Amino acid sequence: MPDFGAGDAEWTVDDQKLGEALKRHFGHERFRPGQRRIVELAIAGHDQLILMPTGGGKSLTYQLPALLLPGLTVVVSPLIALMHDQVDRLRENGIAATFLNSTLAAGERTRREQAIAQGRMKLLYLSPERLLSEECLAFLEYVQRQGGLSLLAVDEAHCVSEWGHDFRPEYRQLAAVRERFAALPTLALTATATERVRQDILVQLKLRDPHIHIASFDRPNLHYAVLAKDKGAYAELLGRLRRLDGASAIVYCQSRRAVEALAERLVADGLNALPYHAGMAAEMRSRHQTQFLRDDAPVLVATVAFGMGIAKPDVRAVFHYELPRNLEGYYQESGRAGRDGQPADCVLFFSPGDRAKIEYLVAQKSDPHEQRLARSQLAQMLAYAESTVCRRRILLGYFGEALAEADCGGCDNCRSPVATQDRTVDAQKLLSCVARCQERFGLRHIAQVLRGANTQKIRTQGHDRLSTYGIGADLSQAEWLHLGRTLVHQGLLIETTDGYPVLKLNALSWEVLRRQRTVTAARLPARPTSPQPADAAADDAAQGLFEHLRRLRKRLADEQNVPPYVVFADAALKAMAQRRPQTMAQFLAIPGVGTRKAEAYFTPFTAEIRTYCEALALAPEPAHGEISPPEPPRRARSPQPAEVIPSTCALTLDLWRQGLTVEQIAERRSLRIETIEGHLAELVESGEDIAIERLVGPDRRRTIEAVLLKLGTAVLKPVKEQLGDEYSYGEIRLVRAQLLGGHGDF
Repeated sequence: MPDFGAGDAEWTVDDQKLGEALKRHFGHERFRPGQRRIVELAIAGHDQLILMPTGGGKSLTYQLPALLLPGLTVVVSPLIALMHDQVDRLRENGIAATFLNSTLAAGERTRREQAIAQGRMKLLYLSPERLLSEECLAFLEYVQRQGGLSLLAVDEAHCVSEWGHDFRPEYRQLAAVRERFAALPTLALTATATERVRQDILVQLKLRDPHIHIASFDRPNLHYAVLAKDKGAYAELLGRLRRLDGASAIVYCQSRRAVEALAERLVADGLNALPYHAGMAAEMRSRHQTQFLRDDAPVLVATVAFGMGIAKPDVRAVFHYELPRNLEGYYQESGRAGRDGQPADCVLFFSPGDRAKIEYLVAQKSDPHEQRLARSQLAQMLAYAESTVCRRRILLGYFGEALAEADCGGCDNCRSPVATQDRTVDAQKLLSCVARCQERFGLRHIAQVLRGANTQKIRTQGHDRLSTYGIGADLSQAEWLHLGRTLVHQGLLIETTDGYPVLKLNALSWEVLRRQRTVTAARLPARPTSPQPADAAADDAAQGLFEHLRRLRKRLADEQNVPPYVVFADAALKAMAQRRPQTMAQFLAIPGVGTRKAEAYFTPFTAEIRTYCEALALAPEPAHGEISPPEPPRRARSPQPAEVIPSTCALTLDLWRQGLTVEQIAERRSLRIETIEGHLAELVESGEDIAIERLVGPDRRRTIEAVLLKLGTAVLKPVKEQLGDEYSYGEIRLVRAQLLGGHGDF
């Protein structure tokens, strides 16, 4: 095993091999900006700090080197759910990966440790707590002596910093691992980190002369908008969720009570919505998360307890129904939309009342330093929510990045600019009222005085006798609050942050009052209309085929017990719906389709496309001039000649005839057992003489046949549910194949 120290380059991979591995394992034709350089430096043994936005391809930067380097790559991951998701995806791509965590029984953990020790695994996912245990460290030292360790990848690396929004004390202890495996190159990866957090990561993880890659934090596919959280807010949220038509969405609330109440209300209005918060039993949280990830429930209403590391790529909208506490957390949470690069909405419902809630929580902090930090973060969040300028510019500016264009064209303020007007007279009224109230009250009280409200507080203070009492009755309370916050943002008024917010005049305030300065500001923005979905004008046939392919993907995913996006991302299905591939070459040209997935899914997906095209009298459209052979006319089902069996099934058939078991074939071909069972089922249905008694005993076969005859063969999930966990999808598919192959449809 080479000694991978900083600057070493003893292990190299040529460009052709890199490109081949990228396509074969991940289905991509080319690297995203910056990825190739990171991969090459990882293979050369450099420490690196990698900042890429959510959905930007961070995982590939250590997964691809892990495949090409000798030895085992160790990945530090903060959440069990994230480990499961990453390993499911890697295995689906034919990559030997596993995890060790508390969910495993002792026997299963031992089996996985043996596979690792024997060099049969390329990636191992561990929580920081498990990695730091003496037992695990000793085991990794043994692995290093046996076959070597190639990389240490620290995912969600911002957790190492107390200045980050997801600080995890265990992450700070990872320096001990670095000292114990001093020669092991380390990659620290995160989607969000300010300059202060970046420096903390470098110090805490002891990165040596690291290469630092900071990708743009811009997510052009995301549309940002802020809506007033008024009486019509719930109806607006409900309408937007309904218009998603079953696509996945997350709705964030600040409190457990708010989550429960909103989820119940959405369910009462006919949506399949589930709650998620830390107060729920762990089993229920896990069940709700799984239902959401597998598209069984399209809407998840959650606190911030949900989300870190969640890799579901096809979330089409993220709603914040209450104000987040800081801008970094908002960027991270809203960024869970559109990880697949497809258009998605990020909508914040804002009410000034949310500010008071957060200020109350801030006031409960005992440490004055923590209070100041929290108030500063709240001020930045308010500036975003109340701004009439480009929201993307504000988000990027928080991370020290400037927007190159004058506006982004992808947020509500840029799509529907708010017209400004001279508001000097209204500003003078407000500032005069602040002065006459002796600069001792907050904005809400000032607005009430201007409106002429008859409250006990106003009467007690004698403010109903002021000259400014009632002079602003022509504007609403919300309009005065909006103008007051605008003056604060423009520096024409001061709002204290040391306790209860109080308005104070400054030199610029007096310039306005003396008519030495004019004030230009916008009226309270009206509720924007919902943007049309990006696919609204898409071809109807392509959209219809996309929905058919989604249903097929869901069925296959259920049979394999994985989330649908593990089979294919939405982007791949949309490309299939547009291009309608029929040859293997066309199928491999679809983004996200690698060799492994082509072997597993070419037959069912091209068959679904062909069936759809025939039903609508459409011709499959060859990509880039590639001519597909003409399809023979449809005939009644008959045994398929052996010579036209897809090549991957033929390989499985050959090994089966040699007497190998399903498990042995799967190991020999580095495929999942479920995939091999699927090959055998296709072979049986095509008329191959395969005695399934080697796989399904007579009694079990008769039981499965009875349920299939009762419920039908179109969808296997109801059959599986009736049979129970004692029967596998593989057995059911084989029995169904024999029925269909021997008797046709029924």
